[in-house]
Amino acid sequence: MNKYKRLFKLLLPHKKALIVGSVFLIGASLTNLAIPLLIKDLVDVVMVKKNLEMLNNIAINIGALFFLQLLCSTAHNYLFDLTEKRIITDFRTRIFKHLQTLSLNFFAKRRTGEIMSRMTNDVTTLENLITDIPATALQQSIRLFGGIIIIIYMNWKLTFMILILAPVMVLFAKIFGRRLKRLSTEIQDKLATSTTILEENISCVQVVKSFVRAPLETERFSSAVEDSFESAKKRVIISSFFGPTIGFIAFSTSLVLLWYGGREVITGGISPGELIAFILYATIIAGPMGSFARMFTRVQEGIGASQRIFDILETEPEVSDSVDAKPLPTISGKVEFDQIRFHYREDQEVLHGISFSAEPGQVVALVGPSGAGKSTLIHLLHRFYDPVAGEIRVDGIPIQDVSLNSYWSQIGLVPQETILFGGTIQENIEYARLNATQDEIISAAKAANAHQFIMDCPDGYQTVVGEKGIRLSAGQRQRIAIARTILKDPRLLILDEATSALDNESELLIQDALERLMQGRTSFVIAHRLSTIHNADKIIVMDKGKIVESGNHQELMNEEGLYHRLYTLKSLQMVESEKELNI
Repeated sequence: MNKYKRLFKLLLPHKKALIVGSVFLIGASLTNLAIPLLIKDLVDVVMVKKNLEMLNNIAINIGALFFLQLLCSTAHNYLFDLTEKRIITDFRTRIFKHLQTLSLNFFAKRRTGEIMSRMTNDVTTLENLITDIPATALQQSIRLFGGIIIIIYMNWKLTFMILILAPVMVLFAKIFGRRLKRLSTEIQDKLATSTTILEENISCVQVVKSFVRAPLETERFSSAVEDSFESAKKRVIISSFFGPTIGFIAFSTSLVLLWYGGREVITGGISPGELIAFILYATIIAGPMGSFARMFTRVQEGIGASQRIFDILETEPEVSDSVDAKPLPTISGKVEFDQIRFHYREDQEVLHGISFSAEPGQVVALVGPSGAGKSTLIHLLHRFYDPVAGEIRVDGIPIQDVSLNSYWSQIGLVPQETILFGGTIQENIEYARLNATQDEIISAAKAANAHQFIMDCPDGYQTVVGEKGIRLSAGQRQRIAIARTILKDPRLLILDEATSALDNESELLIQDALERLMQGRTSFVIAHRLSTIHNADKIIVMDKGKIVESGNHQELMNEEGLYHRLYTLKSLQMVESEKELNI
């Protein structure tokens, strides 16, 4: 029942429209109940009384009821259908807004296609359920109980025959509803798998083509959709059997009614009109019985889909504002790491008591072998995660004591993998500050050494970059990302250096832009090319989650420790690469 309540709570903000729609629905249902009574009189007038004037009057009354039913049904359908679309639109927005609050760890544990499937397939399953089920329940209840009251008054013996049908249908609905709920959840899970494969292939199409793996990916996708088809086939088999079986029971009951009612007409127990009216009411009553059975199975399917959606809505962000969080004032940029410990899994600690500080305006480089914990440390500084022990302070203020938005608004991030949106160049730059003027955008682009290539594009700043910036080169994407960060004007700067895969010209332009960006800001740089951090104020050397060395370039080279080995190894690799190029 809790699941039903959670679904129907979505209706509360729209109760006014639903109440008005329900009034029209009741009107349509009552006219539907009144029509057989007039048809009874019409049949008796034709077959027994043979009164032409009465026939005309009854026909006019029936026509008026039909027209009234048309008006009420139209108004009800409009109000309920429009409300349904509004509810689903708001619900999609609610899920999306909740996704924005979730921590990075949530997305790291789930595949993109799975989340997309829940936002699309599962919500679509609910779309026809939200308002349709309450409307159907109200409409069929009026027809069922209203019809039963009328036929009991008309002939209680015939009524008893019809009511035998009810427990049979309830039993069928209960048995098949459970199976359909299980299959519906299974189908949605398998559709999520195929959606994930589709999303991965579109995102990684270059890799798929380069490694000639189209046949493999086609086989993966075909296998996933075939698996989904097998579950869908089971649901089709059950649904195909369920509907006709209900129909068979209803028609069998109608046949018995016709036989018994025909005998009553022949013996003079009832009039022909009463028999016709009774059969019409029996049809009206049988309809709700079958409808309730089908409605039960649909609700079971919807509950399966809703559970997957509410799983997302029930997920709490691991990183969030504390109850007494305050806005962070404009900072100067002093950063302190105090005995920071962190793990993704409790049995595998990633950072072991990290402590160091950075003064305002300093450039701090993080170096070390792969898996040393550099990226994790940066994620903690950006507060994508919270440490399990220790404290990070900015200007002496623990970052867990301030609101996330006020903190993030003073941080600039230039990631190794440049992330652009599929709009125009201007939209990507002004993403940092939506109210920025055109002059400010151009100024930021010039500072990032991006203005010239932008003006060489066909549409200048209005050039569409394509999904993830695919229409631009890696160097161009990186410069747009730097321009975006310059426009934000952060106090703290995080750079995951991304010049190693660029050509020399692009590297020089980006390095120049980065140096301009770091001026006057406390900067943290994850260094992949150690030759680019000679001028760093402080170099933190990490290994296996610990700080093993700290100092400037010359000090660390003199120590001849890990930094010296890494730097020498990188230098040798660069010399070998240059020799190969010269050959």
